[in-house]
Amino acid sequence: MTLVPLASAFDLDSHTLRLIAAVAEYGSITRAAAVLGFSQPAVSQQIKRVEARIGMPLVTRAGRGIRLTDAGEVLARHAGAVLTALDSAAGELSDLSGLRTGRVRLSAFPSASSTIVPRLIRSMAAEHAGVRFTYTEAEPPEAVAAVRDGVSDLAIAFHYPDDRADAFTESTEGLVVHHLARDELALLAPAAHPVLAADGPVDLAALRGENWIAGCPRCRSHLLDSCARSGFAPAIAFETDNVVAVMSMVAAGLGVALLPELALEATPLPAGVSSRPTAARDHRMIVAVTRPAGDHIPAVGEALRLLRESTFANSSSGS
Repeated sequence: MTLVPLASAFDLDSHTLRLIAAVAEYGSITRAAAVLGFSQPAVSQQIKRVEARIGMPLVTRAGRGIRLTDAGEVLARHAGAVLTALDSAAGELSDLSGLRTGRVRLSAFPSASSTIVPRLIRSMAAEHAGVRFTYTEAEPPEAVAAVRDGVSDLAIAFHYPDDRADAFTESTEGLVVHHLARDELALLAPAAHPVLAADGPVDLAALRGENWIAGCPRCRSHLLDSCARSGFAPAIAFETDNVVAVMSMVAAGLGVALLPELALEATPLPAGVSSRPTAARDHRMIVAVTRPAGDHIPAVGEALRLLRESTFANSSSGS
């Protein structure tokens, strides 16, 4: 019989390697078939198909039994290492699928660092102890860029949907945005401020003559836009993205500010400072951002599920 190798003839599969390894170990096609759970004719036919494809015999008669040819010996010699590697890979994939292992590279904005992020990591550890997190704190533009660049798997970010100057939609083009929660904003003012004399929401227009304390660039932009909708331009006297500093400045009577409820959860108000919701129901949206199909990665998908089910997400209206 003349065997002619075909193109791609030496592309081998794990099934073939397992058959040859079993024949090498047991010295018999019948015994190998029984151990592997196949019929003897099925194994013989498979070996013949491989021989026809590679253009070389793998087994030959030896007395009343068979033995491997040189080609068969080559496959048998490599089968152990290859099958071990494949079994190891299959085991790791199984672990990933079952979330016994995995990694989530996470980035999030500062007020999430002491609220959303610890709860997420704690919940994941309780349900899937083998999943590891790495974490980088970053404002939304940098966090989203990290996802786009493949540095992060998941970014927790925020944006102000009512703002004309909100560049969030443009910055996330081509990425996937997962909406998590609505985060209401509150007005912070000295407790004795006249605008706080009455209970209930505060109209920002009543504060047109005040000094204002602005936060990060995106929050500063929202302050300008929100005040513009109330008919005035705020006098921004101070700018800092340090929440504790903002509160201290308000307590010292240096100005008023808008802060999200998430920031107030992370840092309780100091004595002498009160908060009120705004009449316009100022708010921002908390979102998670992934690359396309990024949530199909088991650990990332599970992190998203836990984020949606977190206390923060369930306690915020509009989530």
